[in-house]
Amino acid sequence: MVKSYRLIISEKPQAALRIATALAESKIKKISKKGAYWLEFTRGNERIVVVPAVGHLLVLNTIRGEGWDYPEFDTEWVPTFSRKGSEFTKKYYENIRFLVKNAESFVIATDYDTEGEVIGYNILRFLCNQNDAKRMKFSTLVKDDLIEAYENVVGHIDHGQAEAGLTRHYLDFHWGINTTRALTLAMKDFMKNAFVVVSSGRVQSPTLKILADKEIEIKKFIPVPYWQLILKWLHDKKVIEAVYEEDKIWKKDKASRILEECKNKDAIVKDLEKKKHKDLPPLPLDTTNLQTEAYRCFGFSPRQTMSVAEALYNQALISYPRTASQKLPAKIGYKKILQGLSKIKEFKEISQELLSKPLKPREGKKTDPAHVAIYPTGEMPKGLTNQQRNLYRLIVKRFFSVFGQPAIRESTKVILSVNKHIFISSGTRTISPGWYRYYDEFVKLGEQLLPELKKGQVLKVKDLKMEEKETQPPKRYSQASIIREMEKLGLGTRATRAGILQTLYDRGYVEGRSIEVTDFGQKVVQILDEHCPRIISVELTKKFEREMELVEEGKKEREEIIEASKVVLIEILEDFKKNQDKIGESLSKAYISFKREQKFIGKCPECKGDLRIITSRRTGKRFVGCSNYKNGCRFSTPLPQSGSIKGLNKACDICGFPLIAVRFRRKWFTSCTNMKCPSKENQNKENKK
Repeated sequence: MVKSYRLIISEKPQAALRIATALAESKIKKISKKGAYWLEFTRGNERIVVVPAVGHLLVLNTIRGEGWDYPEFDTEWVPTFSRKGSEFTKKYYENIRFLVKNAESFVIATDYDTEGEVIGYNILRFLCNQNDAKRMKFSTLVKDDLIEAYENVVGHIDHGQAEAGLTRHYLDFHWGINTTRALTLAMKDFMKNAFVVVSSGRVQSPTLKILADKEIEIKKFIPVPYWQLILKWLHDKKVIEAVYEEDKIWKKDKASRILEECKNKDAIVKDLEKKKHKDLPPLPLDTTNLQTEAYRCFGFSPRQTMSVAEALYNQALISYPRTASQKLPAKIGYKKILQGLSKIKEFKEISQELLSKPLKPREGKKTDPAHVAIYPTGEMPKGLTNQQRNLYRLIVKRFFSVFGQPAIRESTKVILSVNKHIFISSGTRTISPGWYRYYDEFVKLGEQLLPELKKGQVLKVKDLKMEEKETQPPKRYSQASIIREMEKLGLGTRATRAGILQTLYDRGYVEGRSIEVTDFGQKVVQILDEHCPRIISVELTKKFEREMELVEEGKKEREEIIEASKVVLIEILEDFKKNQDKIGESLSKAYISFKREQKFIGKCPECKGDLRIITSRRTGKRFVGCSNYKNGCRFSTPLPQSGSIKGLNKACDICGFPLIAVRFRRKWFTSCTNMKCPSKENQNKENKK
């Protein structure tokens, strides 16, 4: 162990290794201590030690007092390892404390964003007893970028980012702990001996309100019947569809009359319309677009996307994935990246093609002071998982696409006259693929080719029918579209939105890929909307988001925003306490009903009682039991002991036993509760695929 050195603090172990490998001009010495490690080396005449954290090593907590009341604003920063489930962080915490003793200077090399700045600043304050340090700023973990970041190290940490990040931590903690305590304690007296934590949050609750409002809109929707006339005509034995010029005919008798007047009549080409239009290349990926594209192409949840992207970043394969930017400045080195990608067989042809042309990306308006848009670094990928490979290919091909030419599409409209009634056939084709070639399988195009026709040409009608339909309710939010909506409304940050959405799922407030608010989630919003609407106010949340931007810009002080937040929160909680019993009673009834529904499997095949998921107090194992147990029904059947289970309220077509959905390897599978059902063999084969 060297006696004095410059201590570089990274955010994670993988980043520490890459920083050391990039900067070292001597052999790197890896020293382990209680499961953690640091890296020693020299650069020129300088002795350097790189040590990793594992994200936040300190978190906010209440200063312990008596009881579990609210409002509570007495907080302090405590080691993360003091929280259950985070004990593994202790060795990293103690590692840094040990190394501080002989450090003569400090460099923060955490991710360059508000969270990274908070991580680094807290380590400086509480472990290093420093208020400032030098700062490495980088957007990739590629060797050249890390060397440049070190050689151009900034003299100070970004205090604006740190202050904005700390403000967010205090606000989120104060709102989360106080509103959660309020809801939980309101239910306590109505839940007998059960203690149920009902969570709420500064951004979480307004997001739930947005989803709940959509659910109400869907349930209030009244479908209106309409009729469509569909005609099919023949050309060279090919059947082509045309739709009556009024897409929706609101009166049945009108549709019937037109149908009768057009029966057994030929179609005459009245007119032909052709239009060409350019489809510009896509914009570079920012965080939200990465999440929405990954959801569209692979079905990845936003949280899953960020986890995979983080892994790619730590392998130096992509730039920092948390960015609001749609800019790709020339300084990132387009040619160098493409030269690197050309060494990968799959990307060789397109890389070489682009290298032979002038390189000018299409860029969007959005910028980010810390990072540019997401791009591949050109480093060689090794040992990627399927998910990592898919997301990496998406990022590479999106990078190619922004340098592509516009695609040229042609839309064709054939206007047909059938006994003076107008029907229209529409077609679209790609004349010049442009950037489509680069994005290939990720471009979803509808190609409908129409034959070359002439005005006055007579076409044989093969079929004409009238279809009755109904107007459809608004679509529910998907995980991708709610993330876009949160960004649009200024709720949360690119780093927090995915986690907030996941919390809503974890708490049982929402479910499904097409997000449906559960009855319990709907009741939570309804009660808060009635008694203390500011907890779920989108506008109030947006106000504080704007205030935090002013903190980062140095136009407002952290304490000013925190104190203003406390005043608002105290007012909200005072209103809450006035209605605490009403809120508690309503919430408790909704929660009990929700848990019953969760445990309901279906009807008992022997006595028609309710089958429920039961957990044995003696063994801790779960099984299906009948609600008529006390009346003598002894029906029961085992259940899988791991993974999530939910009843489908459907019976098996083969044996009549209830069906359940079981989550296995992140996918849901349908399974029969009858262990001897013949369908089990096929289900087992399907699960192994």
